[in-house]
Amino acid sequence: MTAGTGLRRRRTALERAWAQWVPGLRTAGSLAAGSLCGDAGDVRREVAESWLRSLTTVDPGTDCAPTAAGEVHPRWRESPLNRPVSRLSGELHALAEDAGFVAAVTDDSGTILWTCGGRVMRQRAERMNFAPGGRWDEQAMGTNALSLALRTGRPATVFSAEHLVHALHGWVCYCAPIRRPDGRVLGVLDLSTTWDRSHPLALHTVRSLVTAIETELRAGGPAPAAPGGELRVACLGGSRVRRGEDELHLPPRQLEILTLLALEPGGFSADRLRLALYGDRPVSASTFKAEISRLRAALGGGVTARNYALTVPVRCDAVEVLRALEHGDAARAVELYTGPLLPRSEAPGVLAWRDCVEVAVREAVLGSAEAELALRYGARAPGDTAVHEHCLRLLGPRDGRRAIVAGRLAASLHE
Repeated sequence: MTAGTGLRRRRTALERAWAQWVPGLRTAGSLAAGSLCGDAGDVRREVAESWLRSLTTVDPGTDCAPTAAGEVHPRWRESPLNRPVSRLSGELHALAEDAGFVAAVTDDSGTILWTCGGRVMRQRAERMNFAPGGRWDEQAMGTNALSLALRTGRPATVFSAEHLVHALHGWVCYCAPIRRPDGRVLGVLDLSTTWDRSHPLALHTVRSLVTAIETELRAGGPAPAAPGGELRVACLGGSRVRRGEDELHLPPRQLEILTLLALEPGGFSADRLRLALYGDRPVSASTFKAEISRLRAALGGGVTARNYALTVPVRCDAVEVLRALEHGDAARAVELYTGPLLPRSEAPGVLAWRDCVEVAVREAVLGSAEAELALRYGARAPGDTAVHEHCLRLLGPRDGRRAIVAGRLAASLHE
């Protein structure tokens, strides 16, 4: 018998048991409950007992988890799990993308604080509020791996119709509690996917990841930047990245990646981003992925996997320059343009965007009848003869600033 056939048979048996017992338990109460624990041979005892507890508060016909009270983002920023999960976010994102999982981390109440996964699986999960803010404790969403792991303090798997809620019968979930060094449960890590992808090694993977998170908890150390705040990326004439009052000190390659992602919010395929960073240079896939993982960790998980894009709000001076030009505001664009894009970078993608921004601003200046724009832009482009000549044509014969522009023009002609 193939693994797929075995999964289908198991699912069929559980669906049959669920249909036999759950609807009746809602109306028959404790008498049927006693029979269930003794007679439902296809249902594990811990699952049957969870069904009984859950039915007092959960409708098996619900299709969406309730949302916890209050904002979840501040809770995640302050959670002791933020730092270790952020450090492992590259591995979690890669696993979720490559294996077709949605990964989730909850607090000790069963409220989801953080998730990641591929676009299709994440959208399916979000329809059931398997997303930050969703409540997945037993009282809120019945029998599931997260609620079992929180209740028992042990790793748990819930497959297909073992879930009390019928809408979850197409899923399998693997979960393990995360403990502080003193043994207290802080929350759980869950990997969920469709029932047909069930695999015996998945629970082992979750346990290994939890061990890594707990190791980070014991190690302590300063937390990386937490997700949820707006990034401010200054990449014209230099480079500076801030979140709130904190400055993020990113190495050059990560600055290049962040700048490219800010300029192209639609994201990059892996091949296209790699080409934008390295061109034809022979750089290994592991080196490329390591840079992405380090940036993702620095941003608290703010980069999607596979189709690389930012998931955190960002303000970028280069983007604002282009947006000003789109709205016909050349003065604002010149005010914001403080120099070439990442002037020390030689990455092909950065060079292309550098030319794009510079040419766009320059053409706006040359097409404007405002001498002030040419004067200001000329200060940042001392070698641009055409801009200085344009500025002289616009300045009146008695304008004292002509001497400044004439000096710039003379210098540019001697370069």
